[in-house]
Amino acid sequence: MTAKQRNKDPILAYPLWITVPYTLFVAVLTPFYWLRYGPGNFLWFSDLALFAVLISLWTGIRLFYSTMAVGVLPLQFAWCVDFGTGGRLIGLAAYMFDPKKPSHMRLLSGFHLFLPALIVFMLMRQGYDRRALKTQTVVAWGVLLASYWLTPPEKNINWVHGLGQGPEAQKLLSPRTHLGLYMVLLPVAYLPVHLVLKRLFRP
Repeated sequence: MTAKQRNKDPILAYPLWITVPYTLFVAVLTPFYWLRYGPGNFLWFSDLALFAVLISLWTGIRLFYSTMAVGVLPLQFAWCVDFGTGGRLIGLAAYMFDPKKPSHMRLLSGFHLFLPALIVFMLMRQGYDRRALKTQTVVAWGVLLASYWLTPPEKNINWVHGLGQGPEAQKLLSPRTHLGLYMVLLPVAYLPVHLVLKRLFRP
């Protein structure tokens, strides 16, 4: 069996009652996000996960959702917990309760609630691709560099200019020093997630 065959198992294809609604949701979200936030917004890791999962649903390729499991699952779970507290715990989901934000945009941002559950479902159904740690590290480095060079600093996509948003972002380090440390430490943060996934889910 070739590596391609091992990575794609048609027996484990996803049913249309999951794939089609998810596809329609992404198709609706994309133009709304593009027009309001601009194309650079899709560099957020959570937005990339939205598209990676979409590809996996249609193709059955494990590597796409496995890399997102390493890269975004902990933060997505943290977002869900924060949402449950009304955005008061750590502030990740605080914007969901801001009446100044358009209600339809907050509704679309609700994908953070079901995305982690869907990724876990895919891990249970198809397993975890052990190449995800290396792949996600390389992808993340590319995304961070793109976020730094191609998007406005005030948007601080993926926190490449400092942790936090707006005036709350850290100012102790220069942006480039922060970015360098970020890129070095990110694989260290990914490693325990990879080890947990590797233990919990079959290859």
